[in-house]
Amino acid sequence: MWFRNLQIFCLTDSWDYSNEALTEKLARGVFQGCGATDRVARGWVPPRGENGELVFSMQRQQMIALGVEQKLLPSSVVRQYAQAKLAEVEAAQGYKPGRKQAREISDQIELELLPRAFAKRSLTYVWIDPVNHWLVVDAASSGRADEVIEHLKLVLGEVPLTLLKTQLAPATAMTQWLAAGAAPGSFSIDRDCELCAAVEERAAVRYVRHNLDSDDVRAHIAAGKTATRLGLTWNDRISFVLTEQLQVKRLAFLDLLKEDAERQAENADDLFAADFSLMAGELAQLLTHLTEALGGEGE
Repeated sequence: MWFRNLQIFCLTDSWDYSNEALTEKLARGVFQGCGATDRVARGWVPPRGENGELVFSMQRQQMIALGVEQKLLPSSVVRQYAQAKLAEVEAAQGYKPGRKQAREISDQIELELLPRAFAKRSLTYVWIDPVNHWLVVDAASSGRADEVIEHLKLVLGEVPLTLLKTQLAPATAMTQWLAAGAAPGSFSIDRDCELCAAVEERAAVRYVRHNLDSDDVRAHIAAGKTATRLGLTWNDRISFVLTEQLQVKRLAFLDLLKEDAERQAENADDLFAADFSLMAGELAQLLTHLTEALGGEGE
C-alpha cells in the first residue's frame, strides 16, 4: 500500500466530502468487472480489500481506489483468426472481400474471442488530505492519474482540484541545486540525475549511482543543460526522484518507518491502518517542504 509514485493535485476549499458522502458518490460507479464482450472495465473498489468500505479514513485522511480490469487480446491473435476467416469467405464467394467486409469480419472475430480472453486487474490508490489540501494519485504516469480524475468526475461532477504548480519551475530549481552542490532545507541530493540540452535534439546525459557534486556535472550545466530528473532524500526518511513535470517517482520510505507500522499492528487490518497513518503523515510534510523549496505555490 505504500505509494511508489506521486501525481500531485491541490484541493480547493470547496472539498467538503465526509466519508459517508464520498462513499455514497463512489457507490454510483462501483467496479463491476468486464462483461463478455467488454475490453476494459473501471470502477471504485474498497482500498482495504473486498470486505472494506469504499472510503478508508483515519485521522481525517481518506483513501480510495480505482479498479481496472482489461481483457488481454493481442491484435496479432485477432489478425490470425481474421485472416483464416477471410480465406474461407474468399473461397466461398469466389473473390477477395472488400475493405468494409474485411473490417466487419475482423470486428466479429474480436467479439467472438473476447469472452475467452484472459483478464488483468490493477488498482490505483488515491490519498485525499482535506486538512492540508492534497489529493495524490499513486501512478507513474500522468495518463493514469487523468484516468482516475476523469472517473472521479463521473461520480462527483466537478472535482475541486488543480495540478500543483510552484513559483520556481522544478527544472530551474534542480539545476540551481546541482550547480550549488546542495539542496535547500531538509533535502539532500542523491546520486541520480538527468541533464538535457535545450536544443531541438534534447541531447541528454544520465547519471546513475554517481557522485553529482563533481566538475563534469557543473560543466554540463555551464554548457546549457538543465536538470530534468534529480534524486533527492527528504529528512533522511524518504528518497525519491523529482521530475521537471513536478512528479515524484521511485518513492522509497526508510525501513524504520515500515518497522514502526509493523510493531503497531496485530493483524492485517491494523497493519493497513498503521501503514496509511504513517505514510499520510510523512507525505503531508514532504509535500509541504517540497513546495516551499520550489518557492511556494504558483498561480
